Amino acid sequence: MSSESIKSQIEQATRKLHEKYYDSLVVNPDLDRKLVSFQANKYENESRWCKYKEGFSSALIQYIFENTGIQSGRVLDPFAGSGTTLFTASDRGIDSMGIELLPSSAEMIEVRQFLRTSNREEIAQKLRDFKNSRIWEQSGDRIEFNYLRITQNAFSRETKYSLERYLYEIEQLRDRDLSRVLRFVLLCILESISYTRKDGQYLRWDWRSGRNAGKNKFDKGKILDFTEAVDLKIEEICGDLLWENFLFPPTFIEQYNPRKIELLIGSCLNILPTFEDSSFDGVVTSPPYCNRYDYTRTYALELNLLGVGEETIKNLRQAMLSCTVENREKDHLSSGNFRYENAILSWKSHKFLNLVVDYLEQCREEKKLNNNGIPRMVKNYFKEMAMMIFEVSRLLKSNAPFVMVNDNVRYQGIHIPVDLILSDFAKDAGLEIEKIWVLPRGKGNSSQQMGIHGREEIRKCVYVWRKLSIKEQQAMKPTQTLVLQQ
Repeated sequence: MSSESIKSQIEQATRKLHEKYYDSLVVNPDLDRKLVSFQANKYENESRWCKYKEGFSSALIQYIFENTGIQSGRVLDPFAGSGTTLFTASDRGIDSMGIELLPSSAEMIEVRQFLRTSNREEIAQKLRDFKNSRIWEQSGDRIEFNYLRITQNAFSRETKYSLERYLYEIEQLRDRDLSRVLRFVLLCILESISYTRKDGQYLRWDWRSGRNAGKNKFDKGKILDFTEAVDLKIEEICGDLLWENFLFPPTFIEQYNPRKIELLIGSCLNILPTFEDSSFDGVVTSPPYCNRYDYTRTYALELNLLGVGEETIKNLRQAMLSCTVENREKDHLSSGNFRYENAILSWKSHKFLNLVVDYLEQCREEKKLNNNGIPRMVKNYFKEMAMMIFEVSRLLKSNAPFVMVNDNVRYQGIHIPVDLILSDFAKDAGLEIEKIWVLPRGKGNSSQQMGIHGREEIRKCVYVWRKLSIKEQQAMKPTQTLVLQQ
């Protein structure tokens, strides 16, 4: 069957899927792209310390807690990222647990947690004392910054020298906590002092790096001087720690008592099966999207600073949720693992998804795809998301909400309704589709897709699912409980 014939079937099936969820899809005027992204965090105390583009805003998490009834107990984020869900829950008096694979993101969370629970005045004074010493500007020994292949020549010669002097001086400090915080400062400024800019699937290189000879020149604008960047970041952190930049009334500060945050480092697909049933009162998360973004490349400089080597980065890339064309099948997770049997059944039996994969496979055969890894990526993305959804459903208490931020995607001219496919998995896993908040304005598709297939706005959504009680699951129609019973 030709790709065009399959595409016609997909269009018909898409209409039926939309009819199925017509009442659940609700345009929410309270939400916008700034709120459902890192943009709003640029002005939030503490959240602005590190640039984490793939995260959502603290304001969105506040909105979710207030509108889904999460008021106490313990919240889980299986894709913790920079920790926005965890810290927002903590500030609201709710315990939280996060799972994060990338060492750079885990470091952001752990150091931020240390700063929030330390003696703020003391640590701020130590940071400012080190800043004022300018000791790294003096001649002396250095700790060499050994580039990865992907980060080669990310800094000017002068910046690299200052960075290596800085690394040496913080390593000499007897106060290891202070040393770690000062390394965190460096982690936060790497992009601003480098020739790079985070740009979705990869690092984008300024023409001054010498890496883009003969290509269209990209100019990222001002590249901060090393000392200037260190000064600005330390002052920003100290100002937030001492509430100097805080806008809430003093009564809030006096009552401030952040709750416990736990962080587990690794893949949620490995860790979730180790938790007990009904152990969480809510889940709020944003997984990697099915959009080919490779975090091991986007955050290569940060990983480089933390000493992550080439081989470890390759392993991290394969351990990630399958969202890049380089991801291979994770058969070791599902083979013989009873935890994931129902999830695999739900995934295998999804007729619409099978049509999508067949279409992409046929496009590959017809040499229409710009990367032959796309069909495998899409297939495995949904398989692993089904596994995650089923496990999270098991971990939720009765009536607890499961809230997820995700984007739909488009490949080779077809719109893949990620929100509706995942909602089908959620229903099979014993979750009620309470609502799917749709942003009033979606996102555009890539210029390449627009040039070939025309412009189409793609839905960006926040899913609100809720765990059904055992009685409610038993009352479901037989066709709805097929997966749950097997």
